[in-house]
Amino acid sequence: MFDFFPVSSKEFDGPVLVTGAGGCIGSWTLALLEHAGVEVHAFDLQIDKRRPGLLMDNAALDRVVWHAGDIADTLAVKEVVKKSGAKAIIHLAALQVPFCRADPVAGALVNVVGTVNVFEAAKACGVQRLTYASSVAAYGALDNGGAMSTLYGAYKYCNEQTAKVYSEENGLHSVGIRPGVVYGVGRDQGMTSKTTVAILAAAAHKPYTVPFSGDVSWLFAGEVASAFIRSVAQLRTGAPVFDLNGQYASVEQGMSVLKALVPEANIKITGEPLAFPMNHSDEPLRAFIGDYGQMPLEAGIKATYESFQSLISRQKLDANQWL
Repeated sequence: MFDFFPVSSKEFDGPVLVTGAGGCIGSWTLALLEHAGVEVHAFDLQIDKRRPGLLMDNAALDRVVWHAGDIADTLAVKEVVKKSGAKAIIHLAALQVPFCRADPVAGALVNVVGTVNVFEAAKACGVQRLTYASSVAAYGALDNGGAMSTLYGAYKYCNEQTAKVYSEENGLHSVGIRPGVVYGVGRDQGMTSKTTVAILAAAAHKPYTVPFSGDVSWLFAGEVASAFIRSVAQLRTGAPVFDLNGQYASVEQGMSVLKALVPEANIKITGEPLAFPMNHSDEPLRAFIGDYGQMPLEAGIKATYESFQSLISRQKLDANQWL
């Protein structure tokens, strides 16, 4: 699956630090960077190799330098950036919609204060290549943004404005990316993870019902990770923010692809469409950062299904923990 995404070690003049490294996109980012021979440092609240281990063998995991700490702890973040010698930072650490709803204060500490900490650490340590994850949910914080309002989205929009100020006042430039619905190996959390869970259910021969319908972005996890990597592959200016949606198609279309692969799969769909605008073009991002690869829908679902099959058969993944 890595062959779809061009990453070259020649474009990096030192280590890359990935925050939120134990999450889905973080795991793919670690895997792509390590596969390309880039020195990579992983930062998360705990050293949790469960998701990265779905994509990387033990030797590759051992080549990653792991750091544990709280993204909301200003001194800890600055110390990790300094200790790693990072020349680029890919900031992915965040609490998603359900967690922000359940604990708004924790959500603000991680998503907002954590992002400010990353910018402050980058400024203090002279890191000039920086990208961060916003979200399609940020549209919910805009008037007539076409998305439901969530605290998660409000926090992400706040981060976009924070990035703009750091660029204008401090000359610390960045690239923000608003991913839509991400699917692929390692995607097991968040309200939009259910298309991935359906693919896992098919691989595990379990019934499953996707709790939303309608048109969504089918954004392969490796594709979004590659876009973040491409964003720091050279110096950038300003604080632009881009949409990233992969292929725009319905949940029903994606499940039809899955059923063609696995005719016996017992997958159903219910519920209303998601209230996020996921049909915005990826072309502005691609024009700004260059080619980061693209995963066609059929190939992405097939690769995810076959990966789940392999992981289950090798007892590296217990599907019952997800289903």
